[in-house]
Amino acid sequence: MTIQLRHPEKSKKADSVIPRKPKWIRKKKIESAEYYETRRLMRDHNLTTVCEEAACPNIGECWSLRHATMMIMGETCTRGCSFCNVATGKPDALDVFEPGRVAQAVKKLGLRHVVITSVDRDDLDDGGAEHIAQTIRAVHHQNPNTTIEVLTPDFLGKGDAAQAVFEAAPDVFNHNLETVPHLYPRVRPGARYYTSLRLLDDAKRANPQVFTKSGLMVGLGETMNDVRQVMDDLRAAQVDFLTVGQYLQPTPKHHPIDRFWTPEEFTQLEQIAKGKGFLGVSATPLTRSSFHADEDFAALKQARQQTLASGT
Repeated sequence: MTIQLRHPEKSKKADSVIPRKPKWIRKKKIESAEYYETRRLMRDHNLTTVCEEAACPNIGECWSLRHATMMIMGETCTRGCSFCNVATGKPDALDVFEPGRVAQAVKKLGLRHVVITSVDRDDLDDGGAEHIAQTIRAVHHQNPNTTIEVLTPDFLGKGDAAQAVFEAAPDVFNHNLETVPHLYPRVRPGARYYTSLRLLDDAKRANPQVFTKSGLMVGLGETMNDVRQVMDDLRAAQVDFLTVGQYLQPTPKHHPIDRFWTPEEFTQLEQIAKGKGFLGVSATPLTRSSFHADEDFAALKQARQQTLASGT
């Protein structure tokens, strides 16, 4: 029997020691009745969540609140990012019924805000853009009062494919830069920093009313000045919301942790980002892109209204 490797591209890499987490990283396991109900709904609708696939440390808290981030287009990614725990390899064909199942799950969970992400699908001519757009439309159709945040791939080499996603009118368009430019060859070897930055800029140009969002991990080898420069680049692209969280190494084969940033440094990052004009910032060790996304969206709307009212 052949054993399918979860990360075949990392199999020949040397192991690195995973350092012990500091006290401010550790999180108590939460498994409530609501947690198990959320898990059952995902299984019943044959849906994948990034919460599980990426081994998110916040899964207990989110699922107990009936918040789950749907990961569409399968559970196998065509990229081999050195930080990511999602399985890599050759993915299955797209499931044409998946958009409808996502919409049904959103309805049963009673979500007022949903985050939909996906694996990278470099095997598809459009990178999966139309499938993402169909999912947005299906959720809107069955849940007209639910706001939608999409966390998309970069559509590298796919021309203007992202336009299909823009035209489906998500409320929040999210694409994570993940790290600073000089670390891309090691951390995101299949991606290009300025392609990702341009995608965020294109989303805002396509619809100035959409909220745009991006996220970074720290602890990969970047400096504070590196992060400051990325913040400037994001603001030049008119990105509204920034998330910054601590990188946690999934296995010894993944990118080693350079260091754990302290809570005080995260507070400093938040202050710097706010000073640069982001409408919203979440910067804590356990911040993840979709963690408390519903609360963040409400805060974004309020911040925009206040900004318009003040004329700034």
